[in-house]
Amino acid sequence: MRHHALLLALLPLLGCKQDMARQRRLGPDAPSALFGGGTAAQPLPAGVVPQEDAGPLTPSPVNAALLERGRERYGIFCSPCHGLGGDGDGMVVRHGFPPPPSLHLARLRAAPGQHFFDVITQGHGVMYSYATRVAPPDRWAIAAYVRALQLARRVALAEVPDARERLP
Repeated sequence: MRHHALLLALLPLLGCKQDMARQRRLGPDAPSALFGGGTAAQPLPAGVVPQEDAGPLTPSPVNAALLERGRERYGIFCSPCHGLGGDGDGMVVRHGFPPPPSLHLARLRAAPGQHFFDVITQGHGVMYSYATRVAPPDRWAIAAYVRALQLARRVALAEVPDARERLP
């Protein structure tokens, strides 16, 4: 009886074949008729940006449209942790997540815009990379908006133009 149980346990092994281990394999640069270009490497579909592409190396010119886009993208991607004012008091922080640094720290006020672009692209500390979530032009827009947040915090109330002056 014991031998029968052992034979039944080993019976499924008889069905195992090593066909996949012995089949012909193609290297990534081997000639192939499967894809265009004659190699086994499949071309990227139309509209797909390679992950290595960090985007433009220079920021877009700052204007009202760029700042508005940056405010919108910041509200979606950044405010859950950094808060709407950039103080590091976002909703996830209120629920126990470690707070990020305030964007109003002296070292971040002195940081170039490229720093914010790079942090969004590569991540920093517990912040993961947003390279696949935020397009490069939007990263520049967010960086410009962060700079506007920083500057707005340091403007004296007397220097803010009266909204009535802009009304028709």
